[in-house]
Amino acid sequence: MFRLSTEDWQAIWLTLKLCSLTTLILLCIAIPLAWWLAFGQQKRHSFVEALVTLPLVLPPTVLGFYLLLLLSPNHGIGNWLTAAGLPPLLFSFEGLVLGSVIYSLPFAVQPLKQCFRSIGTQPLETAALLGAKKFDRFYNVLLPLAKPGLIAAASLSFAHTLGEFGMIMMIGGSIAGETKVLSVLIYDHTEAMNYDAAHQLSFFLLVLSVLLLFILNRWQQDSRR
Repeated sequence: MFRLSTEDWQAIWLTLKLCSLTTLILLCIAIPLAWWLAFGQQKRHSFVEALVTLPLVLPPTVLGFYLLLLLSPNHGIGNWLTAAGLPPLLFSFEGLVLGSVIYSLPFAVQPLKQCFRSIGTQPLETAALLGAKKFDRFYNVLLPLAKPGLIAAASLSFAHTLGEFGMIMMIGGSIAGETKVLSVLIYDHTEAMNYDAAHQLSFFLLVLSVLLLFILNRWQQDSRR
């Protein structure tokens, strides 16, 4: 029987909040980016696509290290925020969101890019000939046709963010209620040899991940029929 503490529930809520917000931001970024990669200027694609897919091969701790430098008060964005009198992103929930968007970007862009290529430009061109404006073509033509790709991108982004650890530890640490998500709390429980609590939270993540992938696979199967 599961007996979750207040700290456990706090980490669960923070994790779901991080995953949901990251997925929403990623969809807003990935839709235009994936369309450009699918049909934009080919000469610039290779470099941009390499940057987008870099988190797939780059160790999370390496990404976290450079984000740590970028967000620190003495470098890059962190220096600018300090000079402007704004709160730092390092070791904050907002910093985790920024890192998660970068870390999970390819999991949103790749499914959408493949989906857009399978749709092609003909439906939008036909709608344009019929007098539909750009927003109407986007909202009433492209989005309904791209629904499978959108669901795949959202599911994979959410699931990938759910399992973040190395990057989060580098830029967020383990601050209760602020940066201590489930993966970090599981590590803390394990380090304290509190294996029962670690097992409960690990099992929760395992079930949630399997459920997300199961729903995604069933949706893809149904959409092919």
